[in-house]
Parts: sequence; structure tokens; C-alpha cells
Amino acid sequence: MSSATRTRVVVADDSGLMRRVVTATLEHAGFDVVGAAKDGDEALALCERERPDAMTLDLAMPGLDGIGVLRALRRQGERATPVVVVSAFSPAHGARAVDALAEGAFDLVAKPAVGDGIDRFTTELSDKVRLAAASRRRAPGRAAAAAPRAPLARSRPGSPLATPSAATGLGGSGRLERRARAHSGTRRIVVIACSTGGPKALAELVPALPAPLGAGTLIVQHMPPGFTNSLAARLDRASNLNVREAAGGEALDPKVALLAPGGAHLRLADPSRVVSLSDAPEIGGLRPRADLTIADAAKAFGERMVLVVLTGMGKDGLEGAQAVRRRGGRVLVEAESTCTVYGMPRAVAEADLAHEILPLHELPAAIAAEAGA
Repeated sequence: MSSATRTRVVVADDSGLMRRVVTATLEHAGFDVVGAAKDGDEALALCERERPDAMTLDLAMPGLDGIGVLRALRRQGERATPVVVVSAFSPAHGARAVDALAEGAFDLVAKPAVGDGIDRFTTELSDKVRLAAASRRRAPGRAAAAAPRAPLARSRPGSPLATPSAATGLGGSGRLERRARAHSGTRRIVVIACSTGGPKALAELVPALPAPLGAGTLIVQHMPPGFTNSLAARLDRASNLNVREAAGGEALDPKVALLAPGGAHLRLADPSRVVSLSDAPEIGGLRPRADLTIADAAKAFGERMVLVVLTGMGKDGLEGAQAVRRRGGRVLVEAESTCTVYGMPRAVAEADLAHEILPLHELPAAIAAEAGA
């Protein structure tokens, strides 16, 4: 592949060793590294000069740090370079990773620790940088295709959530079916599955959901151990629902959304409907695996279940959606126009398993009507 057709990347890290490691990894994977920066100011200058397709960014740098770079890039709007954060993370610094995602980072890759194999790091880094670059290339077309957004309805204690009739772009039959279910008195469990782009999507979706909601809510977001507690805390501060990282042993509560912790599968017992955590092996490189949680919920609740599949790469959620449909539950997926990565929703939609495909801003009202708010 010629340099003219290769994906162009800027690498930013204050460690000379890591700059060399990341550069060599990307070049070996076929990327064209057009510049390396040792601090945030150099990173921004390189992005302005080189106009790369993507950038890898360390968070801990002298002067302007990674969060400062992300904020500066966000002010550029559609011109902003997509960023994959490559940084050392730990449970103590989980909030910093969540802050980076909130500030617009495309995704995160943890630097390999001493004793870690390099193969997984190499694969994860190249895959995520490739997806980040692709997201920029298709952004103008997606923006043009997206319907104008109505203001996002955010419920507050004592105020009604926007009704399904306020949503735009939906078929009349879908709205009527949801209204009928909303008035049926049946409360349904809500399971939300997401991956790349998920923290940003959840930050819009979850605060717009009412409390109580259905029979309870479970969320599976692909994240490494140590990050999900910070994500739950951030969502909890902005939401009517109480959002917590699951610890195991909790009974479902309509006022609570339980988030699967990174590094553990979130399971739901039948018939007790009490959640537990499993350290069983990864499935397809994932732990938590949404398919497991979804299948458990489908078994326990049958037709009294709503599955919501948001942005993410891969096909996690596909087998779960099949289980939901077999047992009579409902399946909603996020439309491509608002997805960071249209992978997980695409797999469900192309298998003809989705009852409705909706842009992110229309999902809160649909979920509330389906689940029974």
C-alpha cells in the first residue's frame, strides 16, 4: 500500500520509549505515522499541520495534558481529529479514562504492563485506530443523512418524560404498539448493550430515562476492569435512575440501573432474579459479554423484556437478541446515523431481529413506553 493511501496517524506521548513502541506497532500494521509529539501543544500543532486521519494520545503529559488536548480538539467540531487514548490505566485512575471519553475520545487502549504480552495490545491498537479514522471519513455523509434532532427530553422528578408521540421519523404502527404496551400495566426489564462509543451514548440516553423504569435495568458496556465504577458514578450524578456498578447479590429494582463491572460477566438467576458476577473465561475476547446477560434476562422474563443495542464494534448482542425474539421480548437498536461504530446494532438489524431502529435521541421515549415507566 502506498503512503498516499495509508491511514495517517499522529502519536502523542511524553515517553520516548512509548512513542517508539506505538509508532512501530502502527507502522507494522500498515499505518503511516506522520508525526510524534512529546506533549499536548506539539500534538495540537502536528494535527493542525498534518491533518491526520487519527491520533493516539497519552493522558499524562507535561504542560497541556491529554484531557486538555481533547477539549481543544472538541472546539474544532467536525474538523477534529479522532483520538484513541493510549495511556496507563488503573482502578485508581478510572475516572480519568471516563473523563477522556466524555471529552470526545473515540476509544481507549491500555498501555501494556510489565509481563503483558504485546500481541493483544498490537491488535487492539490497530483495530481501534482504524475504526477511529473510518469514523471521520464517513462523518459528513452520516451528518447529512441524520434527521434534524428535536431537543432531548430529560425527565425530572415530578415532570413527565416526553411521550412516544413526540418522537419523529417513526412508523405510526410502532407508536401505537408502544402506547398499547405502555398502558397494559406490564413492567419489563431493560437490558442495554454497547461497546465503542457506548459511554458517550449512555451519557445521553440514561439521564433521559425516568425512574422508576420497568422491572429494573441492566447495562453491559465493554470496558476493562477499574473503569466501570467511574462510569456508573458519572451516570448516577446526571440521572433520575440510581446507577451503580453491580457487586453481585442485588435484586432488580425499578429505580436502579446496574452496570456490569469490567472483567466480569453479569448474570441473572432464574427464578430469583438476583444478579451475580462470574469470572468465567472471556467469550470472543469479552468479559463482560452482553449475550450472556441478555440470554439470562430472556429466560427469566420472557416477553417481559426490552433489549436495547447501542453503538459498538463486533456482534455481541446478536445471540442475545435471538434469545429475546424466541421468548417474545422486544428489541430496539440504535440507528446508524447516531452510532460511533455501527457494528453491534448492524448485526442485530441485518439479522431482522429489531422491532425498531431509532436514532439515539428517540430511544429514551421508546424505552420508557416499552418498559412501563
